[in-house]
Amino acid sequence: MNVGVGLPLLGPHARPESIELVATAADRLGFHSVNVAERLLLPAHDGWSNDFGLPDHPSFDALETLTWVAAKTRRVRLRTGVVVPLFQQPIVLARRLATLDHLSGGRVDAGLALGWLPQEYEATGVDPATRAAAFEESIAALRACWGPDPVAFEGRQCRIPPARVGPKPLHGTIAIHVGGVTRPAIERAARIGDGVTIAFRSWEATAEQIDWYRAAGGDGEIVVKGGPMLADAEHATAPSTWSEEQIADDLARLAEHGVDEFAWDLNIVGYEPARQVAALERLAAELALPARA
Repeated sequence: MNVGVGLPLLGPHARPESIELVATAADRLGFHSVNVAERLLLPAHDGWSNDFGLPDHPSFDALETLTWVAAKTRRVRLRTGVVVPLFQQPIVLARRLATLDHLSGGRVDAGLALGWLPQEYEATGVDPATRAAAFEESIAALRACWGPDPVAFEGRQCRIPPARVGPKPLHGTIAIHVGGVTRPAIERAARIGDGVTIAFRSWEATAEQIDWYRAAGGDGEIVVKGGPMLADAEHATAPSTWSEEQIADDLARLAEHGVDEFAWDLNIVGYEPARQVAALERLAAELALPARA
């Protein structure tokens, strides 16, 4: 099973030098990918963000961050985990992802999701009533843009007249992993995605989500993302799931479910970048990852 690394895209340590430090460490130590997510805004209501588990700080842009990282790394894959395609026109997102793919030497994997925050829909003009259909149409339009010219796409909310659209992804296409935690989202991933991205909430929930994916015919890559948290712990002194002390055992447990990659995000608990790198060095040594000089 592969292991990826979440980048400090948001929070008190979100700075270019922090992102570079963690990304280059992941590249050097042999981790499979670096991961970024998308958060356009934070609601201004007092206490509202905390009620929904939102961060306290705005986030850097996902694709611009990965472009910065592409120039600083050589082999680690660049994964969005996840961004919301409804926030921009499909042809624009298709070109941005394909451009990043060329700039990185073909290292891009696209994790895409429907999103859920009403204020983000309002700010970007997304109709909540039609968002699921628009999301599926966006993915179809992305693939059309990456396909042979002339590109032509006719959807209910997106239309691309016959045209030459480029660049095309370096190796023909970019894998799309559909993110979600609800059953409809997981089943959508099985139907239209090349894989699925699941945010870890508990062992029981993750096992159930994997079962949903497989029962719906999903046979693509399964990516789980998470960071240190108390999950299924009977006592307060029990090791927290995905902690530095527990990570190797938890990876072995996750592999038993047939998961292809786990994205370890230490930003969830606000670790300083230097501490993140130290934790990555210990895990890489324990897993005997193929480090690069």
